[in-house]
Amino acid sequence: MRRSRFFHASALAAALALAGGAGMVAAQDDSGDKIDMNEPIDASGSYQVDNVDVDVSGPDAESARIAGWRLAQRKAYQMLSSKFGGGGVPADSVLDSMVTGIVIQNEQIGPNRYIAKLGVLFSRARLGGLMGAVGDISRSAPMLVIPVQWSGGSAVAFEQKTAWADAWQRFRAGDSSVDYIRPTGVGADSLLVNEGQAGRRDRGWWRSVLDQYAAADVLVPSVTLYRQWPGGPVVGVFEARHGPDNDLMARFALRVDSEAGVPALLDAGVKRIDTIYQDGLRNGALGVDPSLAYIPPPQATPTATPTPTDTPTGEATTADATTAVTSGAAITLQFDTPSAASVSAIEGAVRGVPGVSGANTTSMAIGGVSVMRLNYSGDPAALASALEARGFQVGRSGATLRIRRPSLPPPSVPSDDRPTG
Repeated sequence: MRRSRFFHASALAAALALAGGAGMVAAQDDSGDKIDMNEPIDASGSYQVDNVDVDVSGPDAESARIAGWRLAQRKAYQMLSSKFGGGGVPADSVLDSMVTGIVIQNEQIGPNRYIAKLGVLFSRARLGGLMGAVGDISRSAPMLVIPVQWSGGSAVAFEQKTAWADAWQRFRAGDSSVDYIRPTGVGADSLLVNEGQAGRRDRGWWRSVLDQYAAADVLVPSVTLYRQWPGGPVVGVFEARHGPDNDLMARFALRVDSEAGVPALLDAGVKRIDTIYQDGLRNGALGVDPSLAYIPPPQATPTATPTPTDTPTGEATTADATTAVTSGAAITLQFDTPSAASVSAIEGAVRGVPGVSGANTTSMAIGGVSVMRLNYSGDPAALASALEARGFQVGRSGATLRIRRPSLPPPSVPSDDRPTG
């Protein structure tokens, strides 16, 4: 059975006393204090080398185990050296200063023999002194990670603690080219980065959320767990999604024989999704959505200070007159509307006056007085004269005009020289 236990390099002696224990041992920081398991474990950006096989013997179990860990450090350094083009393996004392922890993936301890599969964590800062190329590895823009787990028909991100979120916290992202930002799941995380947020499309809201975590874009890795029967095989269907539109990059499935293997299943899923994201970064599929870029608020345009002129006070310049004509004046027009046809007829007559724009009837009263609003680029008195020229009787009160059609004269009747009677 695979055991994932993590030991800090500075606590090797204390860890030997726990060699017979099962389960997970909490990580320790440099001060020896235990780290809250709700916090991201990989806060230091360490490089991790997994699947280092060792098989050593010694005078007793403790000596064999220490020798196995020393051998694992040297073999892990050789693997990193071949990847980054470093030099030979340094002395054990130098390696001790660079190793930040040992991950026990599987181990068998005998009276004088130690067989194990280990993972070794190297400090990025200390390792860079020997491998100059390590510090020059380009990484992506900061990516906010929202791990979504589907189980039993419901989806959960940080609304509550999930095994999928724990797997992302265990993941060592120091040697990944993707710069992951992993929320802790406490405080406002359950409100800001929940499962509902992963399905939103609004860019303004996304920009507000990403600013809270100093991220440039979002990654939404998800897993759907299918349990064949209680205690039986578990199938995990994984999806690597990216961006505010939740674009699917890849989908795959993994399977374990029992519920006890779910943590290992999720750890394998995280590593494979990380590979997908790194491949996407290399081929350009994991770029930052330009619509998530910060949009500064509009700045007020400064008003130029007018230059004093010699124009006498009270005399309008040509530019002022042009501005007045262009801007126009709002006019209220009242007119009689004995029928619906008269409304259209009067509107057409008024719109035909030069300088009139936006003439629309705002209040209609068939058989009464209707109201029209319009803009006139000139003096209202000039509009009144133009309407009189079109046969209207015009009365004016400020910016309000009252127009009527003139009354028709009575018909002429020829005189009758033969009165009745």
